[in-house]
This record gives sequence, structure tokens and C-alpha cells, in this order.
Amino acid sequence: MILPNGYSSSKFSPLVWSRREFLRSAAACAALPSLPVRAFAAPGGRKVVIVTFGGGARDEETFAPDGQENIPGLMKTLLPQSTFFGQVINRGILGHYVGTTSIATGVYETFNNFSGIAPPHPTLFEYFRKGLRRPSNQAWLISPSSGFRNMGCSTDRGFGTPYGASVILPKLLLSAAAPDRGNMNEFDNLLRETYEEPHLATGTPEAEAELEQLESVLRFSPNDFVGSALSMESADQLSVYVAKRLMTQVAPSLLWITLHDIDVAHSGAYSLYIDGIQRTDQLCIQIWSHIQSNPEYAGKTTMFILPDFGRDSDTNPAGNGFQHHRTGDRASRTSWMIVLGPGIRQNVFIERAIDSIDLVPTVGRLLGFPTPFAQGSVLPEVA
Repeated sequence: MILPNGYSSSKFSPLVWSRREFLRSAAACAALPSLPVRAFAAPGGRKVVIVTFGGGARDEETFAPDGQENIPGLMKTLLPQSTFFGQVINRGILGHYVGTTSIATGVYETFNNFSGIAPPHPTLFEYFRKGLRRPSNQAWLISPSSGFRNMGCSTDRGFGTPYGASVILPKLLLSAAAPDRGNMNEFDNLLRETYEEPHLATGTPEAEAELEQLESVLRFSPNDFVGSALSMESADQLSVYVAKRLMTQVAPSLLWITLHDIDVAHSGAYSLYIDGIQRTDQLCIQIWSHIQSNPEYAGKTTMFILPDFGRDSDTNPAGNGFQHHRTGDRASRTSWMIVLGPGIRQNVFIERAIDSIDLVPTVGRLLGFPTPFAQGSVLPEVA
């Protein structure tokens, strides 16, 4: 089937029928010329950056006609350069930690979302480091939620700690860098754990460890880091600031950034939910722009952007619309994914249903390492 403005699609799936008009509108709106596709560098030089949203945004506030004004960066800059998967299904538990960890392991995990425990199945980071024999400084996870500290490493005996990701928790960096400031209220918007976030895991690192990471890895002085944080509106802005610094100083080949501003929707304030969508849209543009301007990344980086899942439909009497994602209805389980970078076809629109756990085997095929325990499928449009 051929969609408007040159978007090509796989065979239409009946499961997508209720979202079809939203998605066709998104395809039609991104009618900008394709950019030249640059060849990848040698396999050893390929890089992957993954951005996930803790707190999915519905079609109504994004790709639907009335919502497109909230995502101008995605619509006008990234979508025309990407292969866009319009129906990404999360068939697992709709909690942010367990949901995002499932994407990272390629298995629908079943542990308690609020436990903060390490997953039982190997993560993408472990497959990457073990399969390609990469050092710890080449795989990183950045998350504003302290509860995500254990997402980078599983308890699998064949993988585990020797192959896990290095983890940066910007909130803890800020807390360590500004322990004696007279009025910590000025950082409330950056340090507050968002609604329904996992609780802090046990074994919180001491401030000295955070300061060591700040100074030796990111090469920030505590005063400079605190001064920069004062100008930021949200924890996600702080996370992206840290991510760009990490890319400049370390240039990891595998970087995962989790964003959570959108999850303010749980508060029930629609205006704050929209603010979160708009901010996330602009942060994605910042990340992509930094990739293009950094010689370590430009021309050899594939970027994946996807929510962990959706939010409840307004028509479901068991839910609360945009506020929650508890019903398990189609709206709460269905999201999308943007993939862009050298070798990825541009202006391509895929309507067939895929699973969120397809990410791990796809990245494995793309970078050339096995993912033996992942249960998803390789996406042929990407790898």
C-alpha cells in the first residue's frame, strides 16, 4: 500500500484500523524532502543511541491532527528522515521500570514494577559488551529515575555485572554536587521523583562515588554542574545535558537515555502533560542535533525513539484517559517508534504491528552481536 507523500508501507494490518487515520495524517504531514542517505562506517565504528519515554503520549496529543502542534520537532525534522513504525505493541506489564526493562532485555519481564530489582534476563548492554568484547565505558544508561539504577545489568550468571552498562543518575549527581546549598527548593523540579516511579533501590552509592563520576567521567566541577542545573526546568533537561556531555567526553557506542517528563500526566494536570510532550519533542531534536555535530557520531549513528507504552483511551470507562495507563486497552499498549540514521530508509511508514521487545534483536543484528535469550524479532526494515 502506498501512503500520501511517498511513504511506503508493509501490508496493512487489521489491528491498526482504529489508529489508521491518525497515522496516515502523521505520514501526510511529514512531507519534506528526503535527505541523502550516508553509508555506515566500518562495523566497529557504528553507534546506537536509544531514547525511551517513561510515560507514553497518546495519538490525540501527538500524531493526530489536533496534536501535531505539540511535536514540531518530530514531525518536521525527524519524521522525514526516518523509518516510522506506527504500531508498536507492549504486551507486558504497563509499569515504567518493568516496561522499559522489557524493552532492554527483549523479554516481557514479570517482576514487581516498584521493586527496582535487576532483571533476570540479559540486557542489550550485556549482549553488546560480551558479544563484541567492549569495555565498560562503551555502554551507558542515563535515567532521571533513581529506581532505574539496576536496569543496566541482569542477574543471569552467564552475563551480569562483568558486562553491564555504566549508569548515570543525574539527580544523584546533582544531590552530591549541591549537598550544602542553603535552599534546595530551587532544585525541587529537578530532584523530585515523578508519580508512580519505582522506589529507590537499596545500596544507594555514597556521594563520593557520584562526585567521582561527575569529575572523572563527565569532567564537570561540582560548582559548574550546579550552576548549569539552576537554569533547567526539568529532570529530563538535566539528563540530556549530561548525555551530551558524556557523548563529548567518552563517545560510547551504545547509549540509552530514559525521559520521564511526560509521566507528570499522572498528576491529572492536562497542561503539564502537554508541556511534557512539547519538552520531550525538543529534547529529542537536541540529541539528534548533537549527534550530527559530533564527529564521533555523525554519519555512523542509528537513533531509536520510542515510548515505553501508551496511555488509556478516553472511551474506556475503566480508565482515566490521558492520566493513566492501567486498563491494558489498545491505546495504553500501542505506541510508535522512529528510527533514523545512515543506512535507514527515509520517509518510510510501517503500519504492520511490531513488538517493543523487537528492539534488542534488531540492534544486535545492526551492530553484529548475538542476543540468544531475546524473544523479539529482528526488524528487516532496520537491520
